[in-house]
Amino acid sequence: MTLPDGLCAFPLTPCSPDGQVDETGLHRLVTRLVEARVDSIGLLGSTGIYMYLSPQARRRALEVGLAAAGTVPVVAGVGALRTDEAVRHAQDAKAIGAAAGLLSAVSYTALSEDEVFEHVSTVARESRLPIVLYDNPGATHFHFTPALVHRLAQVPGIVAIKNPGFERAALEQHLAEQRGYIPEGFSIGYSGDWFCTEAMIAGADVWYSVLAGVFPDICRRIVTAARAGDAVEARRLDAELAPLWALFRRSGSLRAIYVMAEALDICRAEPPRPLLPLPDAQRQAVIETMQNIFPSGYLPD
Repeated sequence: MTLPDGLCAFPLTPCSPDGQVDETGLHRLVTRLVEARVDSIGLLGSTGIYMYLSPQARRRALEVGLAAAGTVPVVAGVGALRTDEAVRHAQDAKAIGAAAGLLSAVSYTALSEDEVFEHVSTVARESRLPIVLYDNPGATHFHFTPALVHRLAQVPGIVAIKNPGFERAALEQHLAEQRGYIPEGFSIGYSGDWFCTEAMIAGADVWYSVLAGVFPDICRRIVTAARAGDAVEARRLDAELAPLWALFRRSGSLRAIYVMAEALDICRAEPPRPLLPLPDAQRQAVIETMQNIFPSGYLPD
């Protein structure tokens, strides 16, 4: 497979209140990303509410999303509480055509590093789907330590990592250190959109982006500038998005993205319960911020 590289955009999985996939809405979201020429698409990530969907809904979302993605590589979320379920999700994703699986250490009971090693290794081995490690301690309360990443990076089929973001100085140090203990060619990426311009300037391989799921163009322009060595332009574009980053930090990116997708008339959906939509005042703040940043129909230049 082609390793994750550049901009990986994560769209919502719009659903009805009872968890049925809004196929038209999902198709529109993915088509928008294809037209923006993103490097890859992350279906069923945290923004894609994978943990709130039935196995049947997850499979259908992949079928619809992959059909819309065409030749754009898709990284599919395959995480689950049980190892055997994660294996089945990964096998499904491979059979439908995903390029890789995104796998976090999801658990109700706290996991040890040995348990996570066995979990991830088993999924990679039994599914034969290339695996991207998903270090998401804010949601899973488990952090992939350098020692664990080093162990897992030696396992055949584990090819990349999606790291949480850090402030600039810490990020540069983290990236340099991680490069030092993983094999050459192992793909290193970051999430937490407000950190990722600096990550790309520092030389990260991938920006795993929530915002790109609805506004891919400006995110792609940031990646292009950063990879061309034009840090000034990348930071200028990132500064335009600062009000959105502030909203993401305050309200959470997931709930804000639902508002954005509806304001853009791409789809209408609400977060799965028990998650609640943003209150009216915060919702209006998201819309007004979009209008201010993208005054011409919410679209970048």
